[in-house]
Amino acid sequence: MTMFNRLPLGAAKPLLIGLVLLGLGAAMPARAAMAIQEFKASSGIKAWLVEDYSVPIVTIHFAFRGGSTQDPSGNEGLANLMTQLFDEGAGDLDSQAFQEQLDDAGAELGFDAGRDEVYGAMRVVADQKDVAFDLLRLAVEQPRFDQAPVDRIRAQIVSGIMAEAKDPEAVAQVAWRKALYSDHPYSRRDEGTEQTLARVTNSDLKALHKRLFARGNLAIAVAGAIDASALKRDLDRIFGGLPAEPSLMPVADTAPKLAQEIRVPYDLTQSRLRLAYSISDKDSQFFAAYLMNHILGGGAFTPRLWNEVREKRGLAYGIGSTLVNNDHASALVIDTGTRPDRAAETLSLIRAEVRRMADDGVSQEELEAAKKNVIGGYAIDNLNSSSAIANTLVGIQMEDLGIDYIERRKQLIEAVTVEDVRSAARQLLSADPAVMIVGPPLKGRKE
Repeated sequence: MTMFNRLPLGAAKPLLIGLVLLGLGAAMPARAAMAIQEFKASSGIKAWLVEDYSVPIVTIHFAFRGGSTQDPSGNEGLANLMTQLFDEGAGDLDSQAFQEQLDDAGAELGFDAGRDEVYGAMRVVADQKDVAFDLLRLAVEQPRFDQAPVDRIRAQIVSGIMAEAKDPEAVAQVAWRKALYSDHPYSRRDEGTEQTLARVTNSDLKALHKRLFARGNLAIAVAGAIDASALKRDLDRIFGGLPAEPSLMPVADTAPKLAQEIRVPYDLTQSRLRLAYSISDKDSQFFAAYLMNHILGGGAFTPRLWNEVREKRGLAYGIGSTLVNNDHASALVIDTGTRPDRAAETLSLIRAEVRRMADDGVSQEELEAAKKNVIGGYAIDNLNSSSAIANTLVGIQMEDLGIDYIERRKQLIEAVTVEDVRSAARQLLSADPAVMIVGPPLKGRKE
C-alpha cells in the first residue's frame, strides 16, 4: 500500500524522494544535544541549520506548500510530472547539459510531489557546493520543461499507470481513496491518469511552477559542513529570485467517510483487509492517540494486533496500524493480509481487538513501554544522518511546531496518562470504520 504517511507530532513528515532511497544522508556522530540555528536571509527567506563538520557534506532539504491537491481538475498528475522534470534542463542548460554538470559537481538532486507539498533536496561535497547550488537555483527558478523530456517522462508515468491497472493492490488503492474522500482532491491519483496526463502542456507546467514556487511558501533546513553566514548568501542566491508569495487554490478540510465496506473482487491466494478510523492530528489528544496506535498496532515490540492475529493464531504474516496524516484529513489505518478462508475470522478478530481498546483503554505497563519506545526511537529514526535531520526539521517547520519541538516532544509524550489514552481510544475507535476487502468473497459470512 502506498500512502503519504505523515506523523508531524510523533515523527517528521518523510520526504518521499529518491534522495532518501539513494542513501544521501551522511551518518552524524552521537551528540548530547543538537544545536539548531534559525536565521533569516536578506531576501526574507527563513531557514534552520545544524552545523556539522565531521563529514565534508552539505545536505539541504526544502518544501513548498501545495502538492497534488493543486492539480487543476482535468490535469491530475500535473504536480507529479512537474517534479520529475526539474533536473531535465533549466536556464540555458538542456537536459543532457544539466545532468552532466550535476554529475561533474558530484551532487545528487531530487524532487517529489506529496499531496500537500512539493519537496526537494540536494546533497553535495562542501567544496563543490557553489557549482551545485547554482544548478539548484536554475532548477527551482528557471526549469525549462522542454517537450522531449516532458514526453519521455510522461510516457514513463503512463507506462506505470497501465501496469498498475493489472495490479490488485494498485486498483484497490484507487477504490479506497475514492470511497473515503469522494470528490475531494485526496481521492485523486497523485500520478494522474493516461487521459489527464495527455492534456498536460508546457504552459500548464510553467503555470503550476509559478503558483507554487515562492519565498513565502517555503521551508528550508540544512545540515552539514556550512556556517550560517555562508548559508545566508547561498539561500539568497538559490531562492531569492522567486516570487514573494504563492497563488494556491483553497483546499477544504475533510474526513474519511466511515461506516462503509469497499469490495475489490479478485481471485487471489491472499485477501487484503484494510480498516480506517478518522483522527485529527491537530487535536490536543494527538499524542494520546499516537501512543494508543503504537500499542494497538504501530509499535515495533509486539503490539496487540500482532499478538492476537499473528502470534496467537497465525492468521497473517504481518499486521499493523498507521496514523496517516495530511493537511486536510487524517486517519488511523489497519492493514493486513490473510488466507481467503480465514479473512472473515481475521476481520472479526481485528474489530474485537479495536473494540477492546475503545472500551478498556491500555494498562499503565503498556503505556510506559510505549513511551519509552517512541521517545528512544525518535533520534534513531529521525536524527541519525544529515539527510534525516534536514528532513525532520523541514517537517517541523511545515507543521509550525517551533524550533524547540524536539526537546518539548519528550515532555508532551511523558505527560500522557492512561486516562488520556482511554479517552482518545473511546472517541476515535468507537465509530464504525470503513473496511476494504480485496480478494474473494468472505467465507462463512452472509453476503
